[in-house]
Amino acid sequence: MALLLGFLLLLGLCEDTMSEEPSSSRPDGLEFHLPPTSYQTSDSYDPGPAGFFFQVVRLFVHIVQPNAFPEDILRKIIQKKFDLSKEYDKIIYYEIGIIICAALGLLFVILMPLVGFFFCLCRCCNKCGGEMHQRQKKSGPFLKKYFTISLLVTCVFISIGIIYGFAANQYMRTRVEETRKLSESNFNDLRTLLNVVPGQIDYILDQFTHPKEKAFDDLDNINSLVGDSIYERLKPKVLPVLKDIKDLAKDMKTDRDALVQVNTILTDVKHASAYLRTSLRDEKTSMEQTLTDPQCSLPAVAPTCSSIRKSLSVLDDSASFDHLPSLDGHITQLDGLLQTDLSGLVQKANESLSNIPEEVQNQTRDFVTEFKKTLNSIQSDVKNISTKIPIQKTLSSFVRYINNSEDYILHYLPTMEECDSYRWLACLVVCCLLTLILIFYLLGLLCGTLGYDQNATPTRRGCVSNTGGLLLMVGVGFSFFFSWIVMTIVVLTFVAGGNMEKLVCEPYRNKKLFQVLDTPYLLNEDWKYYLSGLVLNKPDVNLTFEQVYSDCKENKGLYATLKLDHIYNISEQLNITKHTGDINSNLENMNIRIEDIELLDKTGMKTLMDLRSSGIDDIDYAAYLNTTERSPMRVNLISFANDIRRKANQLPSGHLKTSLKSHADTLIDIHQNRVAPLQNSVSTMNKQMKGLHYRTSGLKVRVSTTIFFLNSTQDFLTSQLSEIVVEESKQFGSKIISYFERYLQWVKMTITQKFAACKPAATAVDSAVNVFLCSYIVDPLNLFWFGMGKATILLLPAVIFAVKLAKYFRRMYSEDVYEDDPVNKVQSKPRVQTVPRVQTVPMVQTVPMVQTVPMKNMRRANSRSRAEQGTQTI
Repeated sequence: MALLLGFLLLLGLCEDTMSEEPSSSRPDGLEFHLPPTSYQTSDSYDPGPAGFFFQVVRLFVHIVQPNAFPEDILRKIIQKKFDLSKEYDKIIYYEIGIIICAALGLLFVILMPLVGFFFCLCRCCNKCGGEMHQRQKKSGPFLKKYFTISLLVTCVFISIGIIYGFAANQYMRTRVEETRKLSESNFNDLRTLLNVVPGQIDYILDQFTHPKEKAFDDLDNINSLVGDSIYERLKPKVLPVLKDIKDLAKDMKTDRDALVQVNTILTDVKHASAYLRTSLRDEKTSMEQTLTDPQCSLPAVAPTCSSIRKSLSVLDDSASFDHLPSLDGHITQLDGLLQTDLSGLVQKANESLSNIPEEVQNQTRDFVTEFKKTLNSIQSDVKNISTKIPIQKTLSSFVRYINNSEDYILHYLPTMEECDSYRWLACLVVCCLLTLILIFYLLGLLCGTLGYDQNATPTRRGCVSNTGGLLLMVGVGFSFFFSWIVMTIVVLTFVAGGNMEKLVCEPYRNKKLFQVLDTPYLLNEDWKYYLSGLVLNKPDVNLTFEQVYSDCKENKGLYATLKLDHIYNISEQLNITKHTGDINSNLENMNIRIEDIELLDKTGMKTLMDLRSSGIDDIDYAAYLNTTERSPMRVNLISFANDIRRKANQLPSGHLKTSLKSHADTLIDIHQNRVAPLQNSVSTMNKQMKGLHYRTSGLKVRVSTTIFFLNSTQDFLTSQLSEIVVEESKQFGSKIISYFERYLQWVKMTITQKFAACKPAATAVDSAVNVFLCSYIVDPLNLFWFGMGKATILLLPAVIFAVKLAKYFRRMYSEDVYEDDPVNKVQSKPRVQTVPRVQTVPMVQTVPMVQTVPMKNMRRANSRSRAEQGTQTI
């Protein structure tokens, strides 16, 4: 019933349910997701520590019954084509393992009371250990220890089996008591599943707000999204050219300033060099007149005067800058070029580019307003779609079905709990019977071991030891009396639990049960696929129980799981797709037109061409640099003046010496006031010419390249600007459309994959079969017979060990008697001989006494009549 109910619930939720797990997508920050729904029932069951023992029992059942699931037999039984009289051998072959184990159990049930009966008769006849006489053997202590340990180990294993039985019995009772809570949680989950559907449909439709708001944001920022995009695409082409033009304008001004400075310095240098030559020539003439002094004719002075006279020729070697041409023509030419403000023209072009976003916004202001009205209208239409879907009427019938099913289960649940209480009590009694037998054995071992005195003879054993032996025999009697009853219950539960595990639980876990149900034309001869015929009324659609269960287990949507698109096209009901056409048509009406951008007007272009032919790079920089790199004087006037002063100091005092020193001072003054300033000016002019030469080097090529790229870029703007504007406009429109397309994709994905996710239905089926039937009933039932069966089987060796061990604990009525040999009295140890007959002491004594007497006394005792011998057996 529970299995059938689970499948009916799975089929009943085929039209409209809602997923509890979120689904999200994030294109450009746009996010959609379904709100999560919490359920009470766990989708998996954990039996806890008992799971290990359940696995052990399952392994045992698989060993006993290793045959595969009989799919063919089950199919024939469902189709009512199985003839038991002809095909019984197939069932026997499949059940051979269980049949053999059940036959052994029944053999135990039959033989155990018979063996017990004959064992009792045998002991009453003083056989089978019934004679209260114990033979004394050398191996007696060893046998006693062996039987004691063996019985103790057997009792330990029996106790483990009993513990299994108690645990399994209590586990089943506890789990059955939780059945009400399990069923309530499953039905509550199914109600929750149905209750969230209307709100979730409205939620899906309300998500249209997100792409609409995103589109509104983009429309409000159309200047940056479209205008900046256009600007960014033009910037790599235009800005480098404008930068080159701006750099040329800057270099033109720098070159003009450099030329003016060089030209000024050149004029000053020419004047200074001419004045220097005049000063040096005058000084040379004056020194030559000084050297005509009569004192120079003296033999001591003449060499010095001659040396000075010869060195005066160095004063004629001063640099001349008159050959360097003036730069006035080039300066005038650059002044004319600088009349055109190239930097201003570049700035104007940059402003034209920077104003593109603002121009885009101004041109699209009316379009944005109209487009927002269109989106608001579409949103109103989308919200009204939910009113066209008759979801409440459909859901109300499913809610009634769930309520009726829950009432049915709750009606019979008390009866099931009452039956389970009887089962629990019966199993508890069975466990207590085995526990009682085990207690007798353990008490017998305890009393016998603690009360045993190894120095006491068999007839003089203590009361505690004798009680232990009696308890062991009581345990043996109970074993014969109750074990067959326990084994009967074990056989019945084994056959039921083993077959349920192999025929229901195991094929349910490996889905072979679903594969059988999915056999074409199995449940209905006219339907190829029963589930598709039941749900879709189209039996040819490949819809199987296994596929539905697996998809629901993975929390997939019922719409796709049950292939409901064959009968119910939600995409058409949620008729949103048509609105994308309206959005697209509106975006196509967006017309943005950017006027042609002129990078440089005709005046600016003529200025560049004039700059190319200005000839600034043709200046004879080599002549300027070679001239300015040399010193204005070939000789160092300071050194020359110091040399004259040194030579003058060698002369005797007089007018000549004084005059020469005066000339030396004049030369130093010329160096400081004429040569040094001239040297600084030449050095400055040299640096300026180097910088000018560096900047103007390749000026024609540079200007030509700039003009080429300027023309190329201008052609690009003329031919491609409108196309770029159109492309960016389309890209903007595509971006707006993508928001709504992404929304529609999410709606489609949600409906086909997440919407109406059927995991609670699969959980309900699992709760009915895997949890309730298999985990709550079959697993503990199998653990019960496994533990009880093991304990009952171990009673056989326990009976044998207990009977053998009781002889060593109980007080005997007779014992072996020994006699000393008179002939050998002188020996250190007498010889002992066992008497062939045992003297029986009458029962009139309170404590039986067995004496060791000589052989002649023994013979007299044996001659007594049998009536005087009190023989008693148990």
